[in-house]
Amino acid sequence: MAVYTIADLHLSFSTDKPMDVFKGWDNYTDRLYSNWQKLVTQNDTVVIAGDISWAMDIKDTLKDFDFINKLNGKKIFLKGNHDYWWTTKSKMEKFLAQNGFDTISILHNNYYVADGIALCGSRGWFYDAETDADMKVLRREVGRLRMSIEPAVKAGFDPIVFLHYPPVFNNMECMEILDVLREYNIRRCFYGHIHGDGAKRAFIGEYEGISFRLISCDYLRFMPLSVLF
Repeated sequence: MAVYTIADLHLSFSTDKPMDVFKGWDNYTDRLYSNWQKLVTQNDTVVIAGDISWAMDIKDTLKDFDFINKLNGKKIFLKGNHDYWWTTKSKMEKFLAQNGFDTISILHNNYYVADGIALCGSRGWFYDAETDADMKVLRREVGRLRMSIEPAVKAGFDPIVFLHYPPVFNNMECMEILDVLREYNIRRCFYGHIHGDGAKRAFIGEYEGISFRLISCDYLRFMPLSVLF
């Protein structure tokens, strides 16, 4: 058993949002499929940290989720900023069950254990949030992150955290998210959201005792990354 992660699949099998128009994304679904199947076994787990499908409604995710469901291993979804199809956890789990997507689970105010590792996370929010509306969302995301991490810590685990938004980027910090990571002594944090030339400004390495890794699909060259390093 092993645990991997990746973010920003941006699948669009049912919508007209082809990522192939962007530099480096040519033939990306075939590349992702090939890389994934060579690396991941049926006994492994992959956390997909947001921006999974361009679908606007969950009923329109069928082809995208079918693609993911047929990939090797178990998959755990958390929300990204472009996952407009995201709804309540109960509705998503009902949709997955009704369509036989039995390799997919939802990370939302909870945590999972795979290979003895507690997998926690939330979407996160902008590192430069200033407006009242942004701060409201940020406080909600901080609460969700706590709801994911705290029970895992109480159960005796040393959690690994997955976020969609980066807590640190281009010399800026999302202090509210970082405070939660520090409070629970988190040592590994993976995030997506950053693409293309933005990766040059992404923070990758150790920051205040926390090891951060960028896991956006194009940055990883469409190859899931092991959470152990």
